[in-house]
Amino acid sequence: MTIEIRVGKTDEIGPVGAGIVARALAESSRSGATLMPALGTSALPVYAELARWHDDGRIDLGGLRLVQLDEYVPLEAADDRSLIGWLERAVAGPLGVPADRIIRLGGDAPDPEGAARAYDRAVKAAGGIDVAILGLGPNGHLGFNEPPSDAAAPTRLVRLTPESLAANARYWPGRPVPADALTAGMATILEARRILLVVSGEEKRAILRRMLTEDVSPHCPASYLRGHPATTVLADRAAWPPELPPEMPFN
Repeated sequence: MTIEIRVGKTDEIGPVGAGIVARALAESSRSGATLMPALGTSALPVYAELARWHDDGRIDLGGLRLVQLDEYVPLEAADDRSLIGWLERAVAGPLGVPADRIIRLGGDAPDPEGAARAYDRAVKAAGGIDVAILGLGPNGHLGFNEPPSDAAAPTRLVRLTPESLAANARYWPGRPVPADALTAGMATILEARRILLVVSGEEKRAILRRMLTEDVSPHCPASYLRGHPATTVLADRAAWPPELPPEMPFN
């Protein structure tokens, strides 16, 4: 396994994760670095810390471009369940990234597969992804690359699994979660120069164990990160499987 693993207290996720991202962005040789931020709850402390550093002048995010990871289909951008809206509220706005510097996945596009191809072209034109911040899905998905998804899976329209629908329903109590989504493909994600996987909460312990210990497989797409040359898993102690050797994490 080539990935770096860091385990610590839940309140350390934000500053430690922000430090990893800030260093990776600073090391980018390009004038406009690209950041792919996952939504959900695990990585939100990282964005909040980056925003504090941005406000304090500790990090220069001028020229930063964001790359949307996934989006529900069909869903208008103005719908409060849209992931582009969440991205703008939680990441783009606090980090000072204007709307014209976001590469979007159009959940309201009349031709979703065409939108997926246009997205991949835009990512390539931007020079690829410098840093991808990811969360770990309950079934091992990254973005909405539902199992089985192989490492070469392209950006595409997918049908969400019952596990993903149940996990995401908590964000909009009493409202339906769209059953389809566009997702950046595993091929796009694995081409990122630096990947940070943020995992928190006891409910992620079983899937984190699978990702780290079972055979690399399309049935747990996150397991492909074990072959990525520059991935860090940042987990809180609640998510870390206690039966794994204590020397596995390092800080």
